[in-house]
Amino acid sequence: MELSNVSIQALVKEIKEEMLSDIDPYSFVSPSAYDTAWLAMIPVDSNQPCLSPMFKNRLDWVVNNQTEEGYWGECNVHGNPAIDSLPATLACVIALKKWNVGIENAERGLAFIRENTEKLLGEKHNQFPRWFAIVFPGMIELASKIGLELDFSNHLKRLLMDIFFERQEILETEKLSGGPYLPLLSYLEALPSFYAIKQEDIITHLSGDGSLFQSPSATARAFMATGKEECLAYLQSIVRTCADGVPPTYPMDEGLIKLGLANQLQRLGLAEHFTQQIEDILTQVYRLDRARAESSMDRSTGSLGKPAWIEENNDMNALWAGKISFHRLSSLKNEKFVKLAAADFEFRQSIYKNEMAKLKSWCQKWGLSDIGFGREKTMYCYFAISASLSLPYDSDIRMMVAKSAILMTVADDFFDMAGSLNELNILNDAVRRWDAKGLSGHCKVTFYALDNLVKETSEEHIQQYGTDITSYLQEIWGETFASWLVEAKWSKSGYLPSMDEYLRTGMTHTLVLPASCLLKSSLPNSKISPAAEYETVTKLVMLIPRLLNDVQSYQKEIEDGKMNSVLLYMKENPGADIDDSIAFVRELLDKKRKELLKHALMDGFSDLPIASRHLHLSCMKVFEMFFNSSNRYDSNKGMLQDIQKAIYIPLHIGTSKPLIPLPNFDFGSKKEFQTITSHQFVRPFKHKNKRIIGYQTSLPIARREYANYMFITPNFRLSFA
Repeated sequence: MELSNVSIQALVKEIKEEMLSDIDPYSFVSPSAYDTAWLAMIPVDSNQPCLSPMFKNRLDWVVNNQTEEGYWGECNVHGNPAIDSLPATLACVIALKKWNVGIENAERGLAFIRENTEKLLGEKHNQFPRWFAIVFPGMIELASKIGLELDFSNHLKRLLMDIFFERQEILETEKLSGGPYLPLLSYLEALPSFYAIKQEDIITHLSGDGSLFQSPSATARAFMATGKEECLAYLQSIVRTCADGVPPTYPMDEGLIKLGLANQLQRLGLAEHFTQQIEDILTQVYRLDRARAESSMDRSTGSLGKPAWIEENNDMNALWAGKISFHRLSSLKNEKFVKLAAADFEFRQSIYKNEMAKLKSWCQKWGLSDIGFGREKTMYCYFAISASLSLPYDSDIRMMVAKSAILMTVADDFFDMAGSLNELNILNDAVRRWDAKGLSGHCKVTFYALDNLVKETSEEHIQQYGTDITSYLQEIWGETFASWLVEAKWSKSGYLPSMDEYLRTGMTHTLVLPASCLLKSSLPNSKISPAAEYETVTKLVMLIPRLLNDVQSYQKEIEDGKMNSVLLYMKENPGADIDDSIAFVRELLDKKRKELLKHALMDGFSDLPIASRHLHLSCMKVFEMFFNSSNRYDSNKGMLQDIQKAIYIPLHIGTSKPLIPLPNFDFGSKKEFQTITSHQFVRPFKHKNKRIIGYQTSLPIARREYANYMFITPNFRLSFA
């Protein structure tokens, strides 16, 4: 285990030194094969379009960056090509064909298109992104125009027909510029020839930097169409700045790149190792509004709940949406992040297995495992705490909070269902006096387990800080038991409290305040004493879990004869039905969540140390995990699969699902592309109530015979009548 920790720290150091010390933002974003191919198509002399490429190094990039499977572009969570690989591969093949280079690359690319297009389109179930419906037909038409042979099956032609019609609807309903989406003009390179665009339209929409909507591919096409020096200067700037391919957008928001990098570290559960680097990025990006940056990121900080993300994000490295698919973290850099995340997770998993065994042993020792009533939630409690709290490997806080949560569950169930009012009074009095005299049965078991927990926590605090907080911990637990007794009396007597009375009885601070005392920046004793006024952030953590539980548990509590905020609202508002009441509580929840985020993440609202404020936020996440969409805490099986995968099942980084294998090619002495063309007219036909007129022009001869009058894409240029 120690060797694993050493290797993890070595990798952390390597990443900090190589990747985070002096960030070149563009090196973190994966190049776009599609946009690179479009720069590779630009001739050095527009009067001699077939002489030589203006940006030969981009053409070389295309030749050298084809995958073993034959495609260009990005892959999905399984390591297989994503749908954006289809237009990217066609664009790269077109660039190679234009300059009659990379013959073998182009043949493998075409074979990939022929053999895998139907599979990739079928995975989308006819639900294609808008950008794909615009770009893919355009690349098919361009490939056909220059004589590339695309031999598709009848079934695939039907799929392609739907995509072409989707494009037609987009072209008919959207304007060239403006509207809620990226303007059509930003897809200039892919728009069909029958979609008339004047040079004035292009020039009018050029940005001050000479680009067309900061799109390298659209600007490359704009330069080829207009010859504007401003466009050329923009393209030359890309080549000077970006040594490796062409980014999907240029210039990119460097702050957004850095924020995406910080977010990726958070999502992989690595924030603990890069705290200062993340803080520096947040400070740099949002100097005046740090909370905005933090709240926009995934702050599920613990790595225990991350196995699915680590396994799947071996390939899913999306940063933010772009013109075509996503801007993605460079695969080489992301691989190193994933390697570290996997090692960190596996090391933590070994720790968590050991701690879980110790926790179960503790519950058995103090009689909590077989107490005979209520919910046995040892695994649930430990999993939730470990998944939500970002703590060092050797932290004692996980065990302390998990034990507290287990005790709270046992005691709460005893007050709810198992104890008589006399027993509850006796137990509450014993906790108030902190004296087990007169206790027996369940009351005695509960008190002795609680006493052991308080002693362990106090001893740990003495070792760390030299002060004894026993009396403060006893007071917090005394306040909690007194609150449970009040609720038990309400339930047994049929008393209906007011909403304000009810909401004041939430006691989850029993988890967060003692834990805060063991953080490196320890909580002042005055902040954990019930005699003092609790901080607002603490009061919110006492309130929000109660409301979350109430929304998911009101039906059960009707059956048990208990009250909660959903039911109390209807009592205080006779005209409201259950839907009105749930809506009210959800609205209150939303308001209180935002208030908690403000107090936990922004300076100036709380005197608590920042580590304690973040611990408050993590505590809320525990209850969000249990009660956000259903009552998972009371489910016996609702979280077992997650727990097993997080603690016991080894991490599995996904491997590629096999593609359809490419055929073997005998290139021989072939030195150039071969194109065979034919001309054939076909009669009009209808599809989806539209009258289509198609004709072939300068097209490759298909290898198969197709019956009837199928819409043969790409062998048709379409016009709509």
